[in-house]
Amino acid sequence: MKAWDIYSFTPPGWPEAHPAVIVSHPERVTNKEDLNVLMCSSQQANRPPKPHEVVLDSGDGLDWPTLCRCDFIHSVKKHELSKRRGHVTTERRRQIIAIINRANDWV
Repeated sequence: MKAWDIYSFTPPGWPEAHPAVIVSHPERVTNKEDLNVLMCSSQQANRPPKPHEVVLDSGDGLDWPTLCRCDFIHSVKKHELSKRRGHVTTERRRQIIAIINRANDWV
């Protein structure tokens, strides 16, 4: 398990697993039980991304274009993540970081 890996996660009350991108620092991923993730849609993207979203796709290991929401960071336990789905490309990491900063008014 590494930063920028994509795993399946089913948040409480959600009917099915969704892709979740690990955005915690690598040291946290290695040494802690609680991780930060971004949630993605479980359905194929059928619209352009909103300003707080990025599209992940087969280049990241997903089966189809998927909207990833960057305006809300979820805290999850490592053991709640299952089935590694992929790993975010370097270019999309840059996009995600920029969108997180913009969506939270950190820049």
